[in-house]
Amino acid sequence: MKKISAVIACYKDELAIPHMYRRLADTFKKIGADYEIIFVNDGSPDNTEEVLAKLAESDSHVIAVNHSRNFSSQMAFTSGMDIAMGDAVVLLDGDLQDPPEIIEKFYEKWLEGFDVVYGIRTKREAPLPIQIAYRLFYLVFHQLSYVNIPLNAGDFSLMDRKVMEHLKHLPERDRFLRGLRAWVGFSQTGVPYTRPERMFGKTTNNFFRNFNWATKGIFSFSYVPLDMITILSFFAFVMALVGIVTQIILKFLLPNAPQGFTTVLVVMLFLGSIQLLALSILGQYIGKIFQEVKQRPKYIVKSVFRKKIG
Repeated sequence: MKKISAVIACYKDELAIPHMYRRLADTFKKIGADYEIIFVNDGSPDNTEEVLAKLAESDSHVIAVNHSRNFSSQMAFTSGMDIAMGDAVVLLDGDLQDPPEIIEKFYEKWLEGFDVVYGIRTKREAPLPIQIAYRLFYLVFHQLSYVNIPLNAGDFSLMDRKVMEHLKHLPERDRFLRGLRAWVGFSQTGVPYTRPERMFGKTTNNFFRNFNWATKGIFSFSYVPLDMITILSFFAFVMALVGIVTQIILKFLLPNAPQGFTTVLVVMLFLGSIQLLALSILGQYIGKIFQEVKQRPKYIVKSVFRKKIG
C-alpha cells in the first residue's frame, strides 16, 4: 500500500485545523492509501499549538511540529518534508484554500506515472483587483524565469519521494518552492481547481507581503533584472550622445539660443532614477547572497507532538 505524507503549513489557523484534519483523513481513506498528516505550526500567536497537541494525542497518523518562531511557509513545508516518511508528499496551506479533496486527482495522476502533480488555479474566489494582480504576477514571472514555471501553480502539489529528496538537499535558505519544484524537473502535470476564500479569520497577506513574495520569485529564478540594467545604461548613453550632438549643432546654428536649466534638471533626475533602480536591483541580488553565505539553519523546531504507541 502506498503511503502519502501531507504537510500543512499553519499560521493563525487554529479554527481551520480540525476541519483540515477530518477532510484529509476522509480523502486518504477514500483513495485507500496509508497516510500521515504533518502539521507544522510556524510560530502562530494563537492556540494552534494546543489544538495540534490534542490532535496528535488522539490519532497516531498526526504529527505536530512547532517552530520556535515564524520562519515562513516555505520553511514550514521544508520542515515537514524533512521528517516525512511517505512514498509521496502533499503540500497544503493550513487555511483550507487548498481543498484536500483535490488530492484524489493528484493521486490518480501520480499512479499514472507523473512524479509531480500541482494544482492550477483556474479561478480564485477573491476580489477582482487581487485576482488581476496574481494573474499578472504569474504571467510576468513565467516570462522572466529561466526555468519553465507553470502559470497559476502555487505550492499545493503532490511530489514523489525522489523529487522530495532532491528538494530537501538543495542548499538554499531563501526558498521559493514552486520554482525549485520546476527546477528539479522530472515528469510533471497540473490539475485545475478553484481556490476558495479563506474559511476562517483574515488573510495575513497584504500589498507589501505580496510584493516581497513576487520579488523573491523573480530574483531567485531570473537574470532579466540584471540584463535590464545593461539595457537602461545603453539607452542613457545613447540619449546623452544625442544630447551632446544636439548642443554642438545648436551652438553653431543658434549662438544666442538660451540654455535650458529645466532640461538639465530633467536629465539629472532621469539619470539619477536609473542609477537608483540599478542599485536596488543589485541590492536584491546581493541581499540574497548575504542570506545564503550566513549559513543559518532554515528553521528551528521547538517541539514535536505525536501519539505514543505501546
